[in-house]
Amino acid sequence: MKGLFKTAILAFMLILGLAGCSQSTSSEKDGKKVVKVALSDEVNPPFLYTDENNNPIGYDMDYMKEIEKKLPEYKFEYLFGEEEANLVGVDTGKYTFAINWFFKNPERQKKFLFPEQEFGYSLTSLVTKKDRNDVKTLDDMVGKKFPPMAPSGGLRTILNSYNAQHPDHPLTLETIEHASNADNLKRVAEGKADAIFLNVTTFNEMQKQMKLNLKVSGIVSKEPIWVVFNKNETELAQKIDKATAELIGDGTLSKLSEKWFDVDFFKDLDYINQEGFKFE
Repeated sequence: MKGLFKTAILAFMLILGLAGCSQSTSSEKDGKKVVKVALSDEVNPPFLYTDENNNPIGYDMDYMKEIEKKLPEYKFEYLFGEEEANLVGVDTGKYTFAINWFFKNPERQKKFLFPEQEFGYSLTSLVTKKDRNDVKTLDDMVGKKFPPMAPSGGLRTILNSYNAQHPDHPLTLETIEHASNADNLKRVAEGKADAIFLNVTTFNEMQKQMKLNLKVSGIVSKEPIWVVFNKNETELAQKIDKATAELIGDGTLSKLSEKWFDVDFFKDLDYINQEGFKFE
């Protein structure tokens, strides 16, 4: 009886162990290992959005097409979901990885596996009225007015970091719990604030609808964006890392950047501001 009981316990533990393993790359199709990739259903052009037939398109998907060419032993299956739910799915092994506009932060680094190589950049910018030429960098915003911002988030972290590095000449930051980009863009257009700190792609998409008398006056930083892996997917992460480095090295991703953003964001900020980016 003791032997049978011991065998039953071991079998039960084995089942639990198998259940806890990542299921996202366990199956095969057409002789290839299936990889389940989580895509955000939030519109985020030109990184990731959908065409008229609801097919995913954008820089992220063109990047993944290049990865598929380099890793023919895998079959990538793309599944849409809400972004936070996608991250939970990566954590639990429902998905192998998620791709969108992901930044690194300490909380995410504890939960997920980040590769060594970023696959692109998000450009942060200052947006002003079109007739202003006095605001191009964060230094220019010392003593000037930003619209109120949420207390957390990637953009606020950048400004907080600036203040930590410039304690004698900090930026003046107002806090509001639920900041509205639309309302804040209107504040700048109405002269109630000097500039708003915003991602270029966010501004471009909102400007298509709002058509305000505003422009991107300067690119402040290029923030790396990452594929976010389940912690157990080290082998695939390393392969994609190697492939990504090759795509950067041979200029493929620079061409995709120019295709979708009209600028090669793999070059430095001086180039992006002075030569590459066509401000309106």
